[in-house]
Amino acid sequence: MKIRVARYATEPQVSEAVLEYEVQMQDVTLLEVLNEIKTKQDSSLTYASGCRSSVCGSCSMRVNGREVLACAYKVQDGDLVEPMKNSPVIRDLVVDMDRAYSFNAKAKAWQNSLSPSTNLTQENEKVNEIQSDCILCGSCYSACPVYAVNEEFIGPFSLTRVWRYVSDVREKDSSEKINTIQTNGIWDCTLCNECTLVCPQDISSKADIEKLRSKSAMSGYSDPNFASSFGGGFGGLFDGSPTF
Repeated sequence: MKIRVARYATEPQVSEAVLEYEVQMQDVTLLEVLNEIKTKQDSSLTYASGCRSSVCGSCSMRVNGREVLACAYKVQDGDLVEPMKNSPVIRDLVVDMDRAYSFNAKAKAWQNSLSPSTNLTQENEKVNEIQSDCILCGSCYSACPVYAVNEEFIGPFSLTRVWRYVSDVREKDSSEKINTIQTNGIWDCTLCNECTLVCPQDISSKADIEKLRSKSAMSGYSDPNFASSFGGGFGGLFDGSPTF
């Protein structure tokens, strides 16, 4: 079986190439193939993997243009393996995710305060149970087409985490989070659903963003893109700010 791997290095000089490797393996995962190549054929091959150290999601990469987890994807003959998109490549299949993770801070994607007197029911838990399963693999971030036109977009996994906390009945006041995601946030999403298609945890960031839009509308916010199509008319009611 043969696979092709995109190689990238900056030292001693910038170089890019797609190398082909042949392995005598069948019915194995991509991670197993990469380990085989690194240990027996090419020790310079670089990729990330923390699967055996409880760092789930660290082996995310792209195969034939689609984001996958290397530890879960079963290799097919002729596969093209590439690094994630929308993040700078450090070397080969390893990318720098610092900027991607920084959007969690910009979106204030954490619990602000807890109401100790609030008791959770099973129904309360189910509201955001699946969002709590996000492993921050970055697959949705890589698949998102918005970054081609807006590098400041808060992004799918950060917005999913915002919904996880906004929908928590123990959160006393979610208004600050709702306000934060109005710019470069929920209204910039194209709702293309690419994030959902590649999520290994079956989380739909598209659906979470739609729910955040509804909650924003209930708080008096509106889509600024809709306003611009009318030249900012309607007495300024559609400027993206809350209207009461």
